[in-house]
Amino acid sequence: DDTGYKHVLGIVQGATENATVVKSLLELLVERGVRPGVRRLFVIDGSKALRHGIDAVFGQDNRVQRCRIHKARNVLDHLPEEQRPYAKMVMRAAFKLDADEGMKRLEDLASHCEKSYPSAAASIREGLREMFTVARLEIPSALSRCLVSTNLIESPNAGVRLRTRRVTRWQDGTMVLRWAAAAFVATEKQFRRVSGHQHLWMLKAALGDKLADAVKAA
Repeated sequence: DDTGYKHVLGIVQGATENATVVKSLLELLVERGVRPGVRRLFVIDGSKALRHGIDAVFGQDNRVQRCRIHKARNVLDHLPEEQRPYAKMVMRAAFKLDADEGMKRLEDLASHCEKSYPSAAASIREGLREMFTVARLEIPSALSRCLVSTNLIESPNAGVRLRTRRVTRWQDGTMVLRWAAAAFVATEKQFRRVSGHQHLWMLKAALGDKLADAVKAA
């Protein structure tokens, strides 16, 4: 919200993170008042289902930031051990640059990898522009640092695991949803403010939106 506190907005049950499940979740958010037609920043991992769901439900006129941590892990997974330190160093340095220069440095890395490790090169280039969405908004680093990865929502997931780990018998899907919802609500009470929350007004101005719920993480 506009004071920097995080809120759990909805959960859905699904065997995998596919397009149907994602669309159901996003449509549920619309029903609860997170309406389309307002420009927002969505911070997501590399899920194609999430990316397509945002366009389908909220329209294509939204900013999407891909998680840099997920991207780095995906790239490194395609490289042998001896090549990983160099690639990791290049990616970290590139992410500190402005959007155009950072993209150029990562494209150089992709070209370097292309002959021997084509899968790594493809991973670098996939969604490359959306690695620098927040950088293009030109908001203070105190806030932008927490908006370039999905770490924003890692603590809620950990809280749910902590509160449900002793359950050994799940009777049915309704019980799963009930426990998950209760665990999220309990965890939400311990959420801290987003780092750099005092600059959220600048994010809303950059997005061209005046609503308090400008930031959504998925």
